[in-house]
Amino acid sequence: MAASNRMMLGPLVGSIDQGTSSTRFLVFNAKTSELLSHHQVEIVQKFPKEGWVEQDPKEILNSVHECVEKTCEKLQQLNIDITNIKAIGVSNQRETTVVWDKTTGEPLYNAIVWLDLRTQATVDRLLKKIPGKNKSFFKFRTGLPLSTYFSAVKLRWLLDNVEEIKQAVGDGRAMFGTIDSWLIWSLTGGKNGGVHCTDVTNASRTMLFNIHSLEWDPELCQFFDIPMEILPKVRSSSEIYGLMKICPSLKSGALTGVPISGCLGDQSAALVGQMCFQDGQAKNTYGTGCFLLCNTGQKSVFSEHGLLTTIAYKLGRDKPVCYALEGSVAIAGAVVRWLRDNLGILKTSQEVEKLAAEAGTSYGCYFVPAFSGLYAPYWEPSARGIICGLTQFTNKNHIAFAALEAVCFQTRELLDAINKDCGVPLNQLQVDGGMTNNKVLMQLQSDILCIPVVKPSMPETTALGAAMAAGAAEGVGIWSLNPGDLTAVTCERFEPQINPEESEFRFARWKKAVMKSMDWVTSDISSNGDSSIFSSLPLGLYIMSSMIMLIGAKYISVISLVGLKIESTED
Repeated sequence: MAASNRMMLGPLVGSIDQGTSSTRFLVFNAKTSELLSHHQVEIVQKFPKEGWVEQDPKEILNSVHECVEKTCEKLQQLNIDITNIKAIGVSNQRETTVVWDKTTGEPLYNAIVWLDLRTQATVDRLLKKIPGKNKSFFKFRTGLPLSTYFSAVKLRWLLDNVEEIKQAVGDGRAMFGTIDSWLIWSLTGGKNGGVHCTDVTNASRTMLFNIHSLEWDPELCQFFDIPMEILPKVRSSSEIYGLMKICPSLKSGALTGVPISGCLGDQSAALVGQMCFQDGQAKNTYGTGCFLLCNTGQKSVFSEHGLLTTIAYKLGRDKPVCYALEGSVAIAGAVVRWLRDNLGILKTSQEVEKLAAEAGTSYGCYFVPAFSGLYAPYWEPSARGIICGLTQFTNKNHIAFAALEAVCFQTRELLDAINKDCGVPLNQLQVDGGMTNNKVLMQLQSDILCIPVVKPSMPETTALGAAMAAGAAEGVGIWSLNPGDLTAVTCERFEPQINPEESEFRFARWKKAVMKSMDWVTSDISSNGDSSIFSSLPLGLYIMSSMIMLIGAKYISVISLVGLKIESTED
C-alpha cells in the first residue's frame, strides 16, 4: 500500500476483546468502521473441581500483549502505519473476579469465572440474612437477583477461603476488579502507577453497585462484608482512563502512549456495536453463553419474567446513562466446546454445523445444557444438563443438532420474557457473536422464533462497540456516534421456513425436558465439589453394609467348604 493510501485510511482505533474462550485485538478504521486486521489467542479454562471454573489472570494479560503485538506486525506487513492508532477500547467477559497485590502486580488467586458454581453455599448463607430469604431483595438497587453469577459472592468466597487475600486486605495491598479493571491497571503501568478503574456497565454486574446513584453502595458492601477500599473507581464507558505503557518483561510496547479511552462489558459493547441506541432495539450475542439485551433508554425497567436490569452504557462523563433488560443464558457456544473436548464427537467446533446439517433433525432428542444450573428466566442453580428422548436410532449427528437447537430454544425463552416485559413484540432479532457463522444455527433460530434473524456481514460487533466508545471519547474525538454519521451495515437475513405449529410443538417438548433437569443437586454437594457417593450418608451406609454382607457371605461360604472337606475326610 502506498504512502498516499496510508494517509487516506485516516485515524484507526484498536479494540481489546477479552472473552471467556479467547482474547483478540482488532483494529478498525474510525471513518468507515472497516476491520483492518486482528489476532486471536485461545484462553485455557481450568476446572479444578466439579462446578469450579478458573482462569489465570497472568495468562489473560499475556494474551492481550501477544494479540496487540501480532496485530501490529500484521498491519505493518500491510504497510499500514500503526501510529495512526489513536485510541484503544476494552470489552471483557463480565463478572469474572480477580484480586491482586498492588505492590507486586501479581494475582493472589486464579480468576473465578462468571460460570463458576462454588459459591452456592455462600449464596445460601447470605440468603439467611435476608427477610423471607428473598433472592430479589436487592433487585431495585442492583437490577440483579442474589446468585452465584455475580462478582460480590465470588469476592466473598475469596475473602473467606484464600489466606493470601485475607492477609493482603489486612495489609492494604489488595485490589479487586473484573477483567477490565485488571487489564486497564496492568496496561497503564501496573504497580508503577496503573489506573484502578472500571466502567458503569461492569460495575453494574457486581451486586455492589447502585444502578441509580451510579456509585458503590455502602449498605451492599456492608451486607457482603466487602471493604470498599479495594474497589476500583467507577467511570463512564467513554473517557480517557490512562495511557498504554511498555511491558518490559514481554518487550511489548508497540502502542505505548496510546490512550485507553473506552470500556464496556462485552454484552453492552455488542449493543453499541449493533447500534441499538433507541428504546426497544435489541440484540442477541452467541458466545460462550447467550445474552439478549433490549435497550430501555434512560428508564430502568424491572422485569416480572426473570430478566435482569442492567446498565447498557454511559458514553461520556456528562452523557446520560442508558439501561437495558437482559436475558442471560450460561451455556451456548460452550455446549459445542463440550461436544468437542469432553465427548470427542467433534474434531473442531466448526464441525458441529456439518453434523447437524447431515441429520436435519434431532429425531426427538432434546438437550438441556444446564452445566452451570439455569440462568434466565429460571435462576435455578440446582438444575444440571440432560439429554433425553434417546433411542437406538440416535447418533452423534442428532445430538449435534439437538445441541444447536437447545441454544435456539433458550433464546426463545429470553425473547418471550422480553416481549412480555416490554409489551411490544420484537419483529426481528439482530444477532452477533462467533456462533452466528453457523448458518444451520441461524436458520434454526429463525424457525424457532418465527421471526427473521438479521446478522451483520461484519460479525465483530463486540469489539466494534468498544472501539466506537474509545474513538468517541472526549480528548480523542475521532468517531462520531451521531445517528446520521454512523456507517450503514450490510446484513444477511434468515426467514422462518417451518410453520408456527411445528415450532410450538418442538418448543413445548424442550420445555418438558427443562422441567426434568431441575432439582438434581443440593448446595452442600455443589459447593465443595465433592461428588463422591459417600458424601450421601444413607447411600454410603447402604454401600458399606452391602460390602460387609458380601464379605461375610464369602467368609461363611469358605467355612462351609472347609467343614465339608473335614467331614469327607473323616468319612
